[in-house]
Amino acid sequence: MNNFTEKKIFEEADNWIKSNKKVVLATVIQTWGSSPLGIGSRMIVNENGNFLGSVSGGCVEAKVIEECISLLNSKENCKKIDFKVSNENAWEVGLACGGDISIYIEEII
Repeated sequence: MNNFTEKKIFEEADNWIKSNKKVVLATVIQTWGSSPLGIGSRMIVNENGNFLGSVSGGCVEAKVIEECISLLNSKENCKKIDFKVSNENAWEVGLACGGDISIYIEEII
């Protein structure tokens, strides 16, 4: 992820927090095989489901947004999400190129 995009993500997170919105930061922490985006790719999600940035694509990213909102409604403040996909079912869950991806989500204050 380039510095401009990362700066924009954190600026928007700051804006949301100043507007009293809860915010979760999602970061790709591990990949295996092919993945749409690499380690360090980030996305923020607020309690309304608004997001900025990207950690994957398709159904995987939709699931990450869902998990971020769920985290905000729980007593947890962080969680690791793993998407393990074999080549034969990769299309069904959004990892069209196959491979595995782990994403760390954490509420930021």
